[in-house]
Amino acid sequence: MTKEELRKQYLEKRLTLSPQKLEQISANICHSAFKNFQLEKKKISLFLPIERKREINTYKIWEKARSFDALVAIPKINEKTNELKQVLFETEDQLEVTQWGIPEPKRGRVIAAEHFEIVFVPLLAIDKNGNRVGYGKGYYDRFLKKCSPRCKFIGLSHFPLLEEAISDIQFHDIKLDYCITPTELHRFG
Repeated sequence: MTKEELRKQYLEKRLTLSPQKLEQISANICHSAFKNFQLEKKKISLFLPIERKREINTYKIWEKARSFDALVAIPKINEKTNELKQVLFETEDQLEVTQWGIPEPKRGRVIAAEHFEIVFVPLLAIDKNGNRVGYGKGYYDRFLKKCSPRCKFIGLSHFPLLEEAISDIQFHDIKLDYCITPTELHRFG
C-alpha cells in the first residue's frame, strides 16, 4: 500500500479506539520504553500527543524520564522553514495548543538535533523494515537527518507492524532503529 492509503486507513483505525483502550496502549508503550531503553540522564526528544488524533499519551514517558534526570525536549514547528526545533520541556505551563491541536512550547531553551541520544518518533503505521508513515509533511525526516549517527530513533505505534513493505518509500525517508508497539519491541537493520 502507499503512504497515502495507509495514512487514511490508520487515522480512521485510531478513531475507533476507546479512551480506555488508548490509555492501556499508552501505558504498555511507556512501560516498554523504560524496560528496554536506558533513559537515565539522556537527552531525549519526545512528541506530545495530538489528542483529537488519538495519539499515544507520552506525558507518562516525560514524567518518568524527568524523574531519572533526563533532559526532555519537545518539538516546535517553524512554519517559515518547515523545520522542527526542539525545546526543553520543563513544565506544562510552557505549552500552548496550536490550531492543529499540537501541544507546543511557547518558550524555553532550544536543544540542537546533534545533541540527542534518543528520539521518540510519532507515526501512523510502520513496516517490518522500519519505514514509517507519518502525517506527510516531512518534519521528522528533516529533523532526524540532523541527529548524530549514535542517536536511536524509536517509533511508538498503536498497532502491530505492517505485513507488507510500504510501496512508495522515497530516498529522503529516514528509517527507524526501533519501534515499540503495545505488545512488542522491534529492532530494525
